[in-house]
Amino acid sequence: MSNDFLYRTFLGNTIYSYLWFAGIIVLGLIFSRLLSKLLTFFVFNFVKQYSIGVGYDKLLVLLKKPTTIFILLITFYFAFNQLVFPAEWNFVSIEKFGLRMFTYRLFLIAIIVSVSWIFLRLIDFFGLVLMHKASLTESKTDDQLVPFFVESLKVVFVIFSVFFIFGAVFKLNIASLIAGLGIGGLAIALAAKESLENLLGSFTIFLDKPFVIGDYIKVGTVEGHVEKIGFRSTRIRTMEKSFLTVPNKKLVEGELDNLSLRIQRLAKFNIGLTYETKAEQFKKIINEIQTYIDNHSRVLKNETRVRLHDFDQSAASIMITYFVDTMEYDVYLNVREEINYKIMEIVEKNGSSFAYPTTTVLMKK
Repeated sequence: MSNDFLYRTFLGNTIYSYLWFAGIIVLGLIFSRLLSKLLTFFVFNFVKQYSIGVGYDKLLVLLKKPTTIFILLITFYFAFNQLVFPAEWNFVSIEKFGLRMFTYRLFLIAIIVSVSWIFLRLIDFFGLVLMHKASLTESKTDDQLVPFFVESLKVVFVIFSVFFIFGAVFKLNIASLIAGLGIGGLAIALAAKESLENLLGSFTIFLDKPFVIGDYIKVGTVEGHVEKIGFRSTRIRTMEKSFLTVPNKKLVEGELDNLSLRIQRLAKFNIGLTYETKAEQFKKIINEIQTYIDNHSRVLKNETRVRLHDFDQSAASIMITYFVDTMEYDVYLNVREEINYKIMEIVEKNGSSFAYPTTTVLMKK
């Protein structure tokens, strides 16, 4: 009786075939992650000798999704192979245009895309290996060449994958397709004008080297550390820790200030003292501030300027300018804070005070 039940036919397939279909699907869903880890482990053992500095965990994170999708696609392939389309539906063969051709080609595209995704992640993995090796060298040029090389290789691989889909799935003549692209190359170039300009900008950055990875730059209103120079754009980490992506075209066309190449940091500001301060007090305050800053160990000698600069509406303004002998922003802030405290002490010691906006009204009887 059980055999009779299993071999009952429903929509052109036996219950036995449906059970095989469901069983393969369930097993694939349950073991897809485990199989993904096993496949990643196999790949890692194969490339282990070339992956010094980057471990299995990094490769597992990169390959987890694409390998899982690839395994699920293979699972669905074997599962649906247990079933056949009902004869009464009169579907045409896989070679003729129809549902079966559409489904088959869609499956082939999905397989090629998943395999390409795996190879793209492997390129990313070797990019991490190369970045690790580049970090061991003193030069920063290789630090910025590696991401550019990785992105270029990925673009070439994606183009190759697209042509492979056209040839393997749609049976197109690749040579004729490339020739056709040559005819429409001008239109494509015009449509991709911005991308081409950014690509040329990236070459300019690599050849002219206005900055390298790790430099602190300022372009227009954008200011921060360069973290990555890519195929199309450069990524900058700002002081607010936001992550800005700037097209390379703007970096080579606009005025770029590489702040990391400065040999010192400038401090320039004004302080305002009340008009009750006498001239002799001003002279003493200015001389003491000048002497203290000149003798500071982190301030460049003969570069300090402390002058009675202007007479504002509510205060007499003293201009203070000096250079701190450091490239580190935190050190600069500490030196400036130390000098500011000393300025406050000097002003207070000489019997003066800082001004704030006031208005004097004279009343006549």
